[in-house]
Amino acid sequence: MKHFEEKAYLCALNRIFGFEPKTALALLEHFGSASEVFALNEKELDLILGPYSKHRRSICLRAAEKEARELETLAGKGISFTGWTEKEYPELLRQCEDAPVGLYVRSSTPVEELFKARREIAVVGTRNISFYGKEWCRKTVSAFAGTAEKPRIISGLAFGTDICAHRTALEEGLETIAVMATGPDDIYPRQHRDIAMQISRTPGCALVTDYPPGTAPLAIHFLRRNRIIAGLSGSLLLIESRVKGGGMMTSRLAFSYNRDVYALPGRVDDPVSQGCNYLIKSKIAEPVISLETLMESLGLTSVKSPGNDRWRDGLEREYGERFSRDKVDKMAEMLLAIRKERGIPLDTLCSRCSIGYNEAVTLAGMLEADGFISMDMLHRCTIPSGK
Repeated sequence: MKHFEEKAYLCALNRIFGFEPKTALALLEHFGSASEVFALNEKELDLILGPYSKHRRSICLRAAEKEARELETLAGKGISFTGWTEKEYPELLRQCEDAPVGLYVRSSTPVEELFKARREIAVVGTRNISFYGKEWCRKTVSAFAGTAEKPRIISGLAFGTDICAHRTALEEGLETIAVMATGPDDIYPRQHRDIAMQISRTPGCALVTDYPPGTAPLAIHFLRRNRIIAGLSGSLLLIESRVKGGGMMTSRLAFSYNRDVYALPGRVDDPVSQGCNYLIKSKIAEPVISLETLMESLGLTSVKSPGNDRWRDGLEREYGERFSRDKVDKMAEMLLAIRKERGIPLDTLCSRCSIGYNEAVTLAGMLEADGFISMDMLHRCTIPSGK
């Protein structure tokens, strides 16, 4: 019962000092527990917070009792709360000077197991993600899945880059955490409710927020949410961003927390790549020049590419009984070459794979018809997004 009471006090402090977490953390560091803070009388609170503090009258037993009742209601919905002074609170986040007092967590995995030490990488970027950005987001997360360490993917459940990262992680069998800008009882945007529920039900995955129940998805809440994405992660990858955007803010926060920051370079005249290019120029982020160098920089050990296995299985199902082994092998070789170089011309593909032009045209036509590749009018080949 005593532990639950302390959790209720922490929950109350989180609500009271949501936008001033440094003050709450200073109180916890000085007094050792939230219950000790709530034991202070009015004169003591006046001395500590000042007689005109808007929070002084909120620190009362009634506030803690209200939170205790709410925690019981949330527990019935599968939502728990962990506070800054509790051992299950994520250690990387605890190291940040503006860490939240507590986190609401919706997960099928107990909180004490969820945040045990493991590799966590944030993948963030613009909501208006381009084909190029989406393709590289999927490629990179898929490559993470092909490593021995299998890092957990952290993102923000938003449109564009975030949802691409979450969805790819789930498809590839990686754990993922979605940090929300609403209370734990709400999902925003509504279009992502199904994938959010899938995240909450998948072992090792979770929906996380520091906002109390009933919090609306206001713009300022997304900005404050970004520090949790950066704080939970040991490294951060920015896929695409304008010079001003949430992805840029999250990247700068990660850099200030001494996290490794990486950015995907883009065309100099592309607005959604200008933020990435600026971070690279400013030495805040390392450029992603290839998946191999990124894995090496992150210290991840590549084992195999799940995508390659999936494509090979697909080729076998589609063509295994109709064509010879040699022809299926040539198709697989073509797919691998196209994966390495987006938009590779068909004649270049011929020389890379040592295939005659007429045969390559025939094989590429079949691969395109069956959805394995796409070709433009100039016969430049690409793997469709989602493949």
